Amino acid sequence: MILNAFNLEGKIALVTGCNTGLGQGMALALAEAGCDIIGVNRAGSEETQTRIQALGRRFFPFQADLTDATRTAQIVTQAVAAAGKIDILVNNAGIIRREDALNFSEKDWDDVMNINSKTLFFLSQQVARQFIAQGQGGKIINIASMLSFQGGIRVPSYTASKSAVMGLTRLMANEWAQYGINVNAIAPGYMATNNTGQLRNDEARNEAILERIPAGRWGTPDDMKGPIVFLASPAADYVNGYTLAVDGGWLAR
Repeated sequence: MILNAFNLEGKIALVTGCNTGLGQGMALALAEAGCDIIGVNRAGSEETQTRIQALGRRFFPFQADLTDATRTAQIVTQAVAAAGKIDILVNNAGIIRREDALNFSEKDWDDVMNINSKTLFFLSQQVARQFIAQGQGGKIINIASMLSFQGGIRVPSYTASKSAVMGLTRLMANEWAQYGINVNAIAPGYMATNNTGQLRNDEARNEAILERIPAGRWGTPDDMKGPIVFLASPAADYVNGYTLAVDGGWLAR
């Protein structure tokens, strides 16, 4: 039966940035599909842990500063020691800094690029090595953005980093498919999360955004559940190197 192909029972997923928002929603979706979750967060993840354990799944919390890419090997080693293996990696952690391009600082550039693209790559590298050692392939899902496709305004390092995410997704898929590793990305549209509070509170910007979204609403963490489970599951075994937009039709306009 086709629904069996979406069953993730017995799988272990490492999800970064899952203490709130989209990351929390995706971690819950994977748990609902059968995964135990390794949560890597800068801040505490007690709420996510409680909700995942209420589903009867295990949650392994780790606190780490993902702006430091040198921590990735340690994170993977500790995660495998705790959970026994890793089957799925979701690179969700990310930050954004807003300022006119004429005034944008080098620090804001480096901070965003480090976590959104550099750490994403090196954590993927470490997990891919673990997948190869385990000998059963695996799934890597990167979280891209509408700004993987578009330029945006006042977010130069975020645009650069998310454009890099889409390119790296293709690169990693090209090199690692031979090992049974699928690498794909999800590009969320305008989602009602902490990162977009400033936009949603600006009446003019909020109205302009909603006018362009064919679905007529902001997305929610629940809108990410189907796509993340699909890409993490055997149902997506022949999907590789693709960035799936979950945007209410934004890019179609």
